[in-house]
Amino acid sequence: MRVLIVEDNADIGGLLVDFARELGHAADLAPSAEAALTRLRAERPDLVLLDLRLPGMSGLDFLQLRPVRDSRVPIVVISGIATEGDAQECLRLGALDFLPKPIPFDRLRQILEVFEPLALTQTVAVAGRPAERRRAPRVRVQLPVQVSEYGSVDWLTTSVDLSPSGMKVRPLWAAPESAVRLSVTLPDDGERLEIVSVLIRVDLDGYAFYFTNLTGPQLERLTRLINRLSAQPTP
Repeated sequence: MRVLIVEDNADIGGLLVDFARELGHAADLAPSAEAALTRLRAERPDLVLLDLRLPGMSGLDFLQLRPVRDSRVPIVVISGIATEGDAQECLRLGALDFLPKPIPFDRLRQILEVFEPLALTQTVAVAGRPAERRRAPRVRVQLPVQVSEYGSVDWLTTSVDLSPSGMKVRPLWAAPESAVRLSVTLPDDGERLEIVSVLIRVDLDGYAFYFTNLTGPQLERLTRLINRLSAQPTP
């Protein structure tokens, strides 16, 4: 996977490059948003790790550029001094996740695994049942789900199954983008949950999404619901 790291601090940038390369990815370092834009135009990366505070153009400015938005490249923002408002604005502008500094490398490792091109381009298996690597309990449940594409259309569908880390929804009229926002009302508390999610698999019975920006309270709500549903007897 090609990872473009946009970081003006040479020590942090070098650490991120080394980390990505140790995981088998091709990593390139851009010291500014302007340099990153030039490289993005030359060759689209599979993932961008973007520092928010940069010399010249900021990370927020970079997210709003038309060439960046049109490229639909997945972007994860990293910052040590951003406010909660900054983080929410990044997500509103299309960033898929927001990581603090010091960088949580276990979380970053998970993100890099999710964005493997093989996972993002996996198609329907034509023979046999594909083996699934599930790291969390998953329950079959039917809930109304809205799938929102950035700057595009909204789809209404129904969930097939749910876990603390992702959800599968029934097939849509057309294949969604790789990054969407899923909105679902959980039956336990009636509150609407909105989660930025990445399409990681297409099966015959639907589309599997991975949740990228879960907060602690959201994860707790999902876990409580799944534990309760798992304990119910199968009809």
